[in-house]
Amino acid sequence: MPARPPALPAASRATFWRSLQTLNATRVVIALLLLAYLSLGNRAGLDRSICLLYLALAIGFALSALFVRRRFMLQLLSPIACDLAIISLLYLAGGGIRSGLAILYLFPLAGLAILAPLLVALFCASLVSLFLLGDSAWHLLLADTSERDIMSAGLYGAVLLAAVLVVNRLAARLIGQEALASRRGVEIAVQQAVNRLVMANIGDGILVVDPQGQVHASNPAAQRMLGLAGLEQLARPFSLSEAVALAPLTQAYAHWRADSGRATTLLTLRPYNDAALAGVTAAWRARRDLAVYLKVRFAAAETQGLGAERGVIFLQDMTDIEHQAQQLKLASMGRLTASIAHEVRNPLSAIAHATALLAEEVDAPLPQRLLSIVGDNVARVNRMVEDILQLSRKAQVPSEPLALDGFLAALRAEFSETHGLAPDLIAVSVAPGALVRFDALHLREVLLNLLSNALRYASGGPASIRLSVVADTARRLELHVQDDGPGITPEARAHLFEPFYTTAGNGNGTGLGLGLYLARELCLNNEARLDYEYRFNSDGGADGPSLSGRFVITLKAAG
Repeated sequence: MPARPPALPAASRATFWRSLQTLNATRVVIALLLLAYLSLGNRAGLDRSICLLYLALAIGFALSALFVRRRFMLQLLSPIACDLAIISLLYLAGGGIRSGLAILYLFPLAGLAILAPLLVALFCASLVSLFLLGDSAWHLLLADTSERDIMSAGLYGAVLLAAVLVVNRLAARLIGQEALASRRGVEIAVQQAVNRLVMANIGDGILVVDPQGQVHASNPAAQRMLGLAGLEQLARPFSLSEAVALAPLTQAYAHWRADSGRATTLLTLRPYNDAALAGVTAAWRARRDLAVYLKVRFAAAETQGLGAERGVIFLQDMTDIEHQAQQLKLASMGRLTASIAHEVRNPLSAIAHATALLAEEVDAPLPQRLLSIVGDNVARVNRMVEDILQLSRKAQVPSEPLALDGFLAALRAEFSETHGLAPDLIAVSVAPGALVRFDALHLREVLLNLLSNALRYASGGPASIRLSVVADTARRLELHVQDDGPGITPEARAHLFEPFYTTAGNGNGTGLGLGLYLARELCLNNEARLDYEYRFNSDGGADGPSLSGRFVITLKAAG
């Protein structure tokens, strides 16, 4: 049976009071309809007076429940008692069971069955049934009616009792459902609050995307990674394709939609390169000095039967993880590296001294040339040892700017001559007068390492290796090193800049796994950045879109 309102939650108590107000409003309408009925029937005297009294009481009860939210049961039972009394007077004045007014009892009894305990509602329905049977029996004693009227009164009483029972059970079920919905609503609200807290503070980025690439939700971490923080577009679903800089992510999502086996991939995004989204704020421009290396994982949300398919993109910034892993590995091997470097310097000094003494005793051109080569390489190895020892401390960026056009031209000529390459194998594209602040010997070491890697995988045709300088911003230049060979696999990319990690063991000195690590550290010491970014080629031929990559050195422009 329905519980009393004070035992219910606040939402359910408010529902009970609203139901009581509806019942009172219905009472006023019934009183007005009775007055209209009596007026049309040209009835007068007691009937009209009773209806007027009923209307006044109904208005009073309605105002009381509207402005006084106390003593619910008293405000419920008092009007019900008035209803039963008024209807009984009208019933008697109308001639008993033949008047048809017994149906009016259904209104107060149904309201009582909804808002009161079942025992109270059945008690009132029983009183009404006894009243109907008593009145019919009295008229039968007076020979004013027939036994058929008693049967009608009994049927009315049974119908009223059954109606009270059915309405009460339905009301109890609805009240239980409402209480359950209220509890579930509180639980959902709490869960949503927890979800918002987790989404706002989790380190990984999360995007909720539909099959068309429309982003319906994102957390602050994803907005920071993609350079979307502060954009007005986040207030509405926006498409990933609106930002050209996010094309690798858009294409990777499309590939996953076509083949769910590609659930994880690695991407390098440079969102600050593009201003395709209307209303781009300083949040994008503030990222122009960074490239974001992300581990991307796709998952499908379980939305079957809901009519709204959603995919979830998890973004993990691997840049800091890579840096931390490198630092841990370097810390564990720092002492060993320093010891080896010091030990190498001693035999290098001996070789350099012996070479200098031997050069004084030999006059022939060929031995002199060989001794010069030995001396040059000893000096180069000694410089590499010094670079290793300097990685633990910050180097000073040279004050003199470096002209890239002349530097790259000389480097290409030297590299081509040293390796016996065709003059057109390495293509250089740089605007005259491009100046950067970078130690020339450091940049030479970096580019020699990258060119050696490119030469290993390039096809060997004209312009199969490309060096190009593009302007990122007024303060930054990008030096791209790219070959026409296959791109580095995502598995290798995850460890590309780790020390002592290598996929080459050809015995030519490139299999130690320190080249790219030292190259990146040299760039960092010169306030530059070395990264590897993927490029999706939509015109991959019969095999479909292909994946290639290039090394990008972000340099500090001079001036």
